[in-house]
Amino acid sequence: MIEVTILGVLQGIAEFLPVSSSGHLVIAQHLLGIGKGGMRLDIFLHLGTLLAILVYYFGAVRRIVTRFDWLYMVKLLVSALPAVAVYFTFQKAIDSSFEDPHAVGAFLMFTGAVLMITRYIPAGGKDVSLLRALLMGFAQAFAILPGVSRSGMTLAVARSGKVEPSKSAEFSFLMSAPLIAGGSVLEIVRMAKTPALLQIGEISWGLTAYGAAVAFVVGLVSLAVLEKIIKSRWFWLFGPYCITAGLLTLFLI
Repeated sequence: MIEVTILGVLQGIAEFLPVSSSGHLVIAQHLLGIGKGGMRLDIFLHLGTLLAILVYYFGAVRRIVTRFDWLYMVKLLVSALPAVAVYFTFQKAIDSSFEDPHAVGAFLMFTGAVLMITRYIPAGGKDVSLLRALLMGFAQAFAILPGVSRSGMTLAVARSGKVEPSKSAEFSFLMSAPLIAGGSVLEIVRMAKTPALLQIGEISWGLTAYGAAVAFVVGLVSLAVLEKIIKSRWFWLFGPYCITAGLLTLFLI
């Protein structure tokens, strides 16, 4: 239970704060020695944070659906296209990168460098344009790699376009919801085709559900914290952390 709690907390924090949840999960699973049960647990941890997004931004989701905000829907669709194209084109290479903690370390350092650059980009007050949504989509596609922070990349692109911080945070996380859901469905289908992965293995279904619940609760808190941080001038401070984490991963694992 301790290991699952750690992974749930990591997912809830790193999925939203710009430090790469996938990278931290790869490193944590490597250190904790979680193997066969890890794939199923990883899926449900992501579903836990997906639920956190839908709950935290419930007002925005309700507005989009009830008012049929077609332009916002188009922006979300456009932002998802690059990641879909990249994943299905480079799936094998992407999957193999999740098995290499050293690659994760290098990508974490890259994330840190990008975040530190945001220190010199002043916040703006614009809305997310269609072009900016597409550019955020390309950033999200690159963040499929473990160690590259999805929130860090997309928020950095939004900031470079002078997008208002609250609007950029809302769009950044809502644009991730369809991909998290779609990716989880693909992984579940892949597991269904491999009966061994559906066995209890090292992580029971009860602990898996518990991990998802931890990720959900911690995710809600992380979203609230990030929204405050992104409005401040301290967003870039996640950069030194990512660089340090990347260096430690390269030299100690």
